[in-house]
Amino acid sequence: MTGRRLTSLLAYVTATAAGASLLTGCGALPGAVGGSREPLTVMTWAPDRTKATNMPGMPAMAQAFARWVNSSGGIDGHELRVLTCNERNTSEGAADCARQAIDQKAVAVVGSYSQHGRDFMNALEAAGIPYVGGYGVTDDEFTSPLSYPVNGGQASLVAGHGMQLAGVCDKVALVRPDTVDGDRLPSLLDSGLRRAKHGGALDIPAAEDAAEYTRQAGRARSGAKGAGGCVTAVLGERTQTFFDSFRRLPEEKRRGGSRQGETDGKGGQGGKGGHVRISSVLGSVDQPVIDRTGGTHSPFEGAFVTGWYPEANDKSWAPMRKVIQEHAFVDNRVDPADTGVQTTWIAYTVLKQVVEALDRDRITATEIAHALDRGERIDTGGLTPALRWKYADLLGASGFPRIVNHQVTFQVVRQGQLVAQKPGFVDVGETLLSVT
Repeated sequence: MTGRRLTSLLAYVTATAAGASLLTGCGALPGAVGGSREPLTVMTWAPDRTKATNMPGMPAMAQAFARWVNSSGGIDGHELRVLTCNERNTSEGAADCARQAIDQKAVAVVGSYSQHGRDFMNALEAAGIPYVGGYGVTDDEFTSPLSYPVNGGQASLVAGHGMQLAGVCDKVALVRPDTVDGDRLPSLLDSGLRRAKHGGALDIPAAEDAAEYTRQAGRARSGAKGAGGCVTAVLGERTQTFFDSFRRLPEEKRRGGSRQGETDGKGGQGGKGGHVRISSVLGSVDQPVIDRTGGTHSPFEGAFVTGWYPEANDKSWAPMRKVIQEHAFVDNRVDPADTGVQTTWIAYTVLKQVVEALDRDRITATEIAHALDRGERIDTGGLTPALRWKYADLLGASGFPRIVNHQVTFQVVRQGQLVAQKPGFVDVGETLLSVT
């Protein structure tokens, strides 16, 4: 082990022993920053060890970020103290995390994940605590005046996914959560499909914590079969379970064509026999999922995927990778290809630049919110367009007025790797404005 790795390991063990981790609910990450400026306390929460979507890498990335900035004097001289909380994928858990943030006098909740926006956002608003760079999975994150999203949320992903599929799929079946938030996904996907004068998708609701999806998989294949048919699933962590049920469906008799699972060489499954192609969005399918399910032999080989950010191997991620390598390399929760980890990195980049711009001995929640409202411009190094939350920068889409970043990326799985299907960003702003 090199000297640098040993030093990083000792720093990691010391910090972990001194502060509680995500797995135990809520804890603080201390630092050893000197100076007269007051410490800066923030919180990051996410669900862990639940039956639905889990995001342990987000609080872990927050802790690594704190170790990094505190190793060189903090953020503009402020020691960064990160509280973490297991949101547990429940409304009670979300509300409890919000209460802890308030009780601990956090000046912001940063880079967090929760499907229960109503249960935490009201509490944060009452306390005046900004919600910076949430994952973007709930409508509340795009309506609250104290929410500052760094991406376009699931709305942008799904609307953009419709645009991505419109040119390659004659029929589309959508499998999505049977939840209030899931009910919005069909109209979002259809808005993207119809931008290319495509018909709407077949809507198939499903439980987001099921152990298998054979019935829904059968409906999806029937609804999308034929030349150019596509099945897309947006089920979070259960997307892998759905496609496992999908590939286990009994073979159908056909006249020629490839067998189930073979790709057509153009970024999708299918061929002359009319096999459907599969697709999803980042957060439901990402590089760690592809790696876990076989890499080049993964059932996702050839799948179309819509994301918020550049592919994981893009050079823009180099600063984040360096921080992970030096301050979290022994923590297997922190995967640089994980969308939650990436979102947390961007969210803390926002926090860092705002605090530096304020240049004050004491930073309050109100000052952070006011700085963002006044239009503080955030440079994320090419991971997103420049971010600003001034009123004129808000998209103002129905149901999602707080979106300021309405760019997505089109990707495809090739040889076990998510790579760009189309270079650069695709603007879905007009598509979102057309959602009914």
